[in-house]
Amino acid sequence: MGGEIIITAVIFGAIFGVFYLYFSTRNKERLALIEKGADASIFVKGKRSGTAPFWKILILNLALLLMGIGIAIFLASFFSYNLGMREEVAFPGTIFLMAGAGLFAGFTLTRKLEKEED
Repeated sequence: MGGEIIITAVIFGAIFGVFYLYFSTRNKERLALIEKGADASIFVKGKRSGTAPFWKILILNLALLLMGIGIAIFLASFFSYNLGMREEVAFPGTIFLMAGAGLFAGFTLTRKLEKEED
């Protein structure tokens, strides 16, 4: 009973520690730059020119990933029923292969989309 509470506390403590270190270090770096006379405009993250919106990239990659998985399931069933391949090999192999191909296609199209935004 007590083990679950300890594990949960450790997980939340680790998450808190990572965020605390990130924000405190960022604050110290900014204060050091300001003390040296750096321009404060470097802290403002403006919209970078030449990049596609995040939602377009996310939808494109998610769509290609899901299409790759769908094609993989179709191919795996074809391999297992028509070519006599074992299902334990056909389904995971083709799913990983086609999901990777879909993500690679998404990466390629994202680069092309970002070049068009220039």
